[in-house]
Amino acid sequence: QVQLVESGGGLVQPGGSLRLSCAASGSIFRINTMGWYRQVPGKQRELVAEATSGGSTNYADSVKGRFTISTDTAKNTVYLRMDSLKPEDTAVYYCKIDGLWNRGIYYPPFSSWGQGTQVTVSS
Repeated sequence: QVQLVESGGGLVQPGGSLRLSCAASGSIFRINTMGWYRQVPGKQRELVAEATSGGSTNYADSVKGRFTISTDTAKNTVYLRMDSLKPEDTAVYYCKIDGLWNRGIYYPPFSSWGQGTQVTVSS
């Protein structure tokens, strides 16, 4: 089992900043992709940002220039720095990590989600 633990959400005023963290634990052989998604009630979960093991990153148009994804491979942790926050960024944010499990003699793929953390941008 690969488990993800998120932290860092909360209430912030418009224009403010927050940093989310997501740490993976378990028998991980390799991580391929680490990403952040968000969801508001009544809407589908959407990709916010993702980073691959090859070093490439991808952002939703709505957050480009304001959010930055980074990773610490030694700690199996992904971060999301959110600056210039807007009320429309209010959502539950989920991390997602895809990779290969270490089962000793074989390495099956896994895809795990964090528990979600609430981000509220309001004055």
